This record gives sequence, structure tokens and C-alpha cells, in this order.
Amino acid sequence: MPVALTIAGSDSGGGAGIQADLKTFHAYGVFGTSALTAITVQNTLGVSDWLALPPALVRAQIMAVVDDLRPAACKTGMLASAGVIAAVAETLGEQPGLAYVLDPVMVATSGDRLLDRGAEQALLERLVPLAALVTPNLDEAALLTGAPVRTVAEMERAARQLVDLGARAALVKGGHLASEAMVDVLCVGEQLLAYPHGRIATSSTHGTGCTLSAAIAAGLARGAMLVAAVESARDYVHRASAEAPGLGRGHGPLNHLVPPVLP
Repeated sequence: MPVALTIAGSDSGGGAGIQADLKTFHAYGVFGTSALTAITVQNTLGVSDWLALPPALVRAQIMAVVDDLRPAACKTGMLASAGVIAAVAETLGEQPGLAYVLDPVMVATSGDRLLDRGAEQALLERLVPLAALVTPNLDEAALLTGAPVRTVAEMERAARQLVDLGARAALVKGGHLASEAMVDVLCVGEQLLAYPHGRIATSSTHGTGCTLSAAIAAGLARGAMLVAAVESARDYVHRASAEAPGLGRGHGPLNHLVPPVLP
């Protein structure tokens, strides 16, 4: 059975973070392992508090997994602080065969900040060069590249810039585009791929980024090529959003029980 690792924060509401990642790994037939970076107090209405774990403890969790269970792929989500980023970068840098998906979680769907101010540069310098794929939304892409990302042309520029900064590929997600027609942009080397899609009329958007990056990591753990893993993951998130259970009074969770089309 393929093994994947998620390095992320815990979501007490169960819709994002470690909980969403492990549900996604299971849907893909992948054995999920985890390293917890932070504990959050949240539900569908937002994040009311969070606490980062000590960097040394985060590193120890990762090493316990890689030394024994040998994951083929991993993803990171909420990393909380520059100290945790440094510990994760040091540890993943020692695992050259591990396919790494970087979801640069900075702000939750509710607008609550999940990364200490000033830690963006550490993420950019330490983790982007290790990534097989980085998956920012428009706001995250703007923070990482230092320029506005509001149009498809700006998404293409940001994706190319992240690859120039060391990532092997970048998927800039267009869910926040100010239009009914949306598009995601994938840059792989010199190649640019555009994935247009319609907007689903739903408030159940909590954990979409976590779920997408986890699904891509699961596909890579199964041995899929990157583009195939991305396309499978996008389809899974789209259907999980369309069939969301409608839980909570805010931004509800996806339906992680929908069966993915395996890459």
C-alpha cells in the first residue's frame, strides 16, 4: 500500500488541515501518516485561536514516520511560524526521494491568519526550492511573488516566477477570480497549462486547498505523473464540493467520501 505524509495543523472542525488530508489519503487508497505543526480552535465560522508546536517536536514527528513507514510523497499545509518552516525544510532536505507538495497556507477561508507575519520569506526561501509542486491561491501567490495576482495573465506570471524560484512546478488556483468563469494555471518547466472551470454555487469551501494538495500528494504516492495527479485531484475537489453535506453555519466542509478517479 502506498504511504503519504501530511505535515499540517489540526482542524477541530474536521474540514481542513490534518483531518481533511487523512480523509483524502484514505479516499485515494493511500495509507496516511501525519506530523502535527499546530493546534487550532476552529469550526465552519472561523478560527478563534491556535498554538504552534515546538519546531523540534515537528521534526521528530517527521523523522519517526520517514525512518519507519517510508512515505513516497508528502504535503505541507499550515506551518505557523518561521521556526517550524526551518525545521520542516531541514528535515525534508534530508529526504531527496520524497515527492513534496507545498500548500502555502497563510490565511484560512474565513480570513483568519494561519502563518506568523514575516514567515512568508522563510517559506519562499527554504521550502519552495524543495517542492515538486507549490499550490498557492491568488492571495498566497501575490504574497510569495510580491506583485498583484488578479488576472489570468498575472497567474501565469506568478506560476513562472515560482518555478524560477526553484519549485519544479506551480499550480496557481483561480477560485478567487472576480468572474463566473474561473481558471487554474499549472506551470511545469517551460509548459503552461490552463484548466478552466465553472463556479459551484456553494458556501461549502472549507478545506478546498488542503484537500487539493493532499489529493495531489496521494496521486504522486501512487506513482502518477504530476500532471495526471493534478487533474485527478482537481476533479475530486470539484465533485467533493458539488456533493458537500452542508454542515455548519459558515463555510462548510467538502464531502471527502466521493470516490476519486485514480490517476
